[in-house]
Amino acid sequence: MGAARQFELEFKSWGGPRPGAGRQPKGERSGAPHAPRAPLASRHPVHVTVRLCKGLPSLRRKQPYLALLRCFCAGRERFGFRLIEYSVQSNHLHLIAEAKDRRALSRGMQGLLVRIARALNRLWARCGRVFADRYHDRILRTPREVRNALAYVLHNARRHGIFGPTPDPYSSGRWFDGWRARFERMIAGIERPVARARTWLLTIGWRRHRRIGLEEVPGRG
Repeated sequence: MGAARQFELEFKSWGGPRPGAGRQPKGERSGAPHAPRAPLASRHPVHVTVRLCKGLPSLRRKQPYLALLRCFCAGRERFGFRLIEYSVQSNHLHLIAEAKDRRALSRGMQGLLVRIARALNRLWARCGRVFADRYHDRILRTPREVRNALAYVLHNARRHGIFGPTPDPYSSGRWFDGWRARFERMIAGIERPVARARTWLLTIGWRRHRRIGLEEVPGRG
């Protein structure tokens, strides 16, 4: 399988405590609070959000997306971290991931984001920061939380006013097996950019609250 075919897609100071001391958030806005992160159990999936620095080109274009796909394929399962679903928006990414613990999530995300930053900087012929701040994560502990997160991520484009009759092509929706309706997936010859889920919550548990409809808009009803 050649590389060209593999990603051929069809697109429609000191002195004690004082105010302001310590590490400051990076970028023009803080993407996540700089506080200790909660412990993570391997049975709980995680919803991760990461934002680009202001002023960078949109990710919802063919070449940036192909670069992201290559990074997802290379970093989808490493260090006890697994990338399960994703959605690419113009200036941010939504991911659903599994990890054996907090350290595995941190290592996996760090590796993935470094890979993405290098790839995008090469594509855009630039150097410097790509992501505005460290990623934000939310631990998903119940079947309903997982179901809501899956719908939110896979249908995130709909929240931004982008609608279509099939899953967003800038998401992992074409590989997702939890849709209520059937559609032409068009994934033959394309390497799968996401890992297979292993947690009970992502394989079985969330389905107790019904499969996800192609017509759903997260946050409405």
